[in-house]
Amino acid sequence: MTVELNHTIVPARDPQASAQFLAEILGLSVDPPVAHFTPVTLANQVSLDYDQLDDFEPHHYAFMLGEQEFDAALARIQHGGITHYGDPACQEMGQIYHGKHIEGRRGTYFRDPDGHLMEILTPGGTGSRGR
Repeated sequence: MTVELNHTIVPARDPQASAQFLAEILGLSVDPPVAHFTPVTLANQVSLDYDQLDDFEPHHYAFMLGEQEFDAALARIQHGGITHYGDPACQEMGQIYHGKHIEGRRGTYFRDPDGHLMEILTPGGTGSRGR
């Protein structure tokens, strides 16, 4: 059997609102609750299971999107007035980055309602990992 990521827990103060925020940007739906989790399932069947917590450190989550999906998500970010950045330190406001090591790669970072650093990126020419 191969090894695959099945799910990860995303801490959130309001799981439904945070799941809905991400789902809307990515053009996905929020799944029905599973126990006390609010899941968002990605195309590769990995789910982000939002769980209510009041105190946590923000995490980083990166999502690989096709070119058209990236453009649509970026448009939703921009039309929603969500600040986005061309770097993970959130210094290059309103920018997208272009991969230095992978030709054709584009990406941007934004914060969700809980302060998690979300990243959307395209595969670029090779489809391999990394900026």
